[in-house]
This record gives sequence, C-alpha cells and structure tokens, in this order.
Amino acid sequence: MAISNVTLAGLTQAQLLEMHYSMIMLRRFEEKGAEEYTRGKIAGFMHLYIGQEAVGIGCISALRPDDKILASYREHGLAIAKGMDPGVVMAELFGKITGCSKGKGGSMHMWSNELGLLGGNAIVAAQMPMASGVALAMQYQGLDTIVACFFGDGAVDEGAFHESLNLASIWHLPVVYVCENNQYSMGMAVQKAWAVDSLLPRAAAYNIPYEQVDGMDVIKVYEAMKRAVERTRSGEGPSLLEIKTYRFRGHSMTDPAYYRTREEEQQWRSTRDPIGIFEKKLLELDLATQAEFDQNDARATQVAEDAAEFADNSPEPALEELYTDVMADNSTALSYRYERK
Repeated sequence: MAISNVTLAGLTQAQLLEMHYSMIMLRRFEEKGAEEYTRGKIAGFMHLYIGQEAVGIGCISALRPDDKILASYREHGLAIAKGMDPGVVMAELFGKITGCSKGKGGSMHMWSNELGLLGGNAIVAAQMPMASGVALAMQYQGLDTIVACFFGDGAVDEGAFHESLNLASIWHLPVVYVCENNQYSMGMAVQKAWAVDSLLPRAAAYNIPYEQVDGMDVIKVYEAMKRAVERTRSGEGPSLLEIKTYRFRGHSMTDPAYYRTREEEQQWRSTRDPIGIFEKKLLELDLATQAEFDQNDARATQVAEDAAEFADNSPEPALEELYTDVMADNSTALSYRYERK
C-alpha cells in the first residue's frame, strides 16, 4: 500500500482499492461470460456491462446494504456490486439450479430478496413504476431506506419514465432514478432520438433535482450519487442522475454494432476506460501502486474463472422446477395441479 495521508471523496485507501477491485471484478466477469457464451454454455440474450463499471460501483458504493435496487437487463455487474456471489450470477447465466433464480431467469433476471436486488427487467422501463411502488411501500412503512432505479437512455422515451417521475415527485418518494446513458440505446444514437441534449428539461417538468455526471469517472459518480442519496433519504423526494457512459461492446452479444465506427470504439477504449482513469488518479495521488492493481486484477481473474467452473459443474434444474415458484402460496402451477387430479 502506498503511504499517504491523502484521501479521495472522503474514502480511505482501503475503500478506494476495494472500489478498484470491484470494477476489475465486473470487467473480468463479463469477459468470462462473453467467452462462455461463444462456447455455447450460455443461451439467449446477454447484455454486457463492459465500459459501464464506474456507474455501478460508484452508485452502489453510496448506498446502504438495506437499500433496494431495480435495474434493466444489463444487470450482471449491478448484482455483483450489490453483493451477489459471482458464482451464483454465472450459474444463473448458465441456467443452472445454483443460480439466483434457480436458472429460470437467465441473464436478464437477477434477483435476491436478501440483498435488496429486486430484479433485472427485460421490458424497457418496466423497472421504473416498480421502483416507485417499492419506494411508496418504504414511505408507507416509515423506513429510511431508499430505492435506486437503474435504466438506460432508451427507457426515457417510454411512458413509464414520465409517469414514474411525475408520481414520485408528487408523493416525495424515496427513489433515486439513475439513467445509464450509454449514448446508443439499442442501436440509435441519443442525438438522433432525443429532441434535447440532456434530461434537464424532463427533470424540470416534474420538479425533480437533476445532475449530469461523467460516467467514466467512478469518483464523480460516487460523489453525485452520495448527494442524491442523502437528499432523498432526508425526505426531500426523488432525484434524477443522468450518468453519461459508454458500453464497449454491442447492445447484446449478438449485436455487431454497425451503427458506430470501430474508430469511435477504439477512441473510447484507449482514452476513456473507467478503470484506467481511476488507476491514473490513484497513482497520481499516491493512493495505490501498480503492484496493488495487478494483485486486484489477478484476484478478479481467478474469481471469474472459479465462477465459470462452479456454473459448469452445477446441475441442471429438475423438470419439477417448472412448477415451483409460480404461485405466491407455493401451490405450484394451476395446469400442473389440474393434471395431477
């Protein structure tokens, strides 16, 4: 550990190094997931978080363990950042019984009641009214927990976005809406889809405090999220963050991303990598060493490898699992009960 009395954003050197490890962990996990997808171990759609690590780690580092999060289908990194075991996440990708949803949800449906991870959602913007509902329940119970709702720039044009923000503002709900603006939605550049160049006018329309943040700088993300969380937790109502980031891969594993140039992608990778930006900052402030970065990388790489091995060696769900977790009272599926009579 580098010897220094300097801190960054009120975080200790140990906390900063842990943030660095978490970002590397997300990167290596997603890279391993992509490898397993190409090997045919993972089926269906899979949306990688590579390039957006500063958003997830910066935001979740500002939350308490009992706070809740809801997300879109690009949520593997958020699940791990919230505390889910990487092996459990990978097993869910593999469709194995040891996954967080017993292999039934796959890539787009991470869930953990214990960790307050209330689902990735495959329907664009579906998480937004859900987050408002969870926040209302917290408010009704007199809790001081909050909801962090993560969504992409493509969700902004859905009616659910406007309905959720309006209601949250009227009722002063404890929810922080986090737009992970990776600038391309599914395949269209934001400047072609939005009539405005930021979410400021939309936030103003619902009288919600707004801040635009550099999503490639984990410290800037952390500080902005901390401000929003403190405001919301104090009872002042919802906040909206537009965090401008960039995904280094296509929308999903099957997307060749022909809508943007390879030169643009290389420019972002070489000059705006969030992990590289963070490492440079820590080195300049004498808060870490290259050896510590290398140790974190080696550790994260091994964890990702172990996660894949765990998933590969885990059993498939039994056929009977088709009929469990369907009804709230655990009485199994209606069709199954009918057939058994």
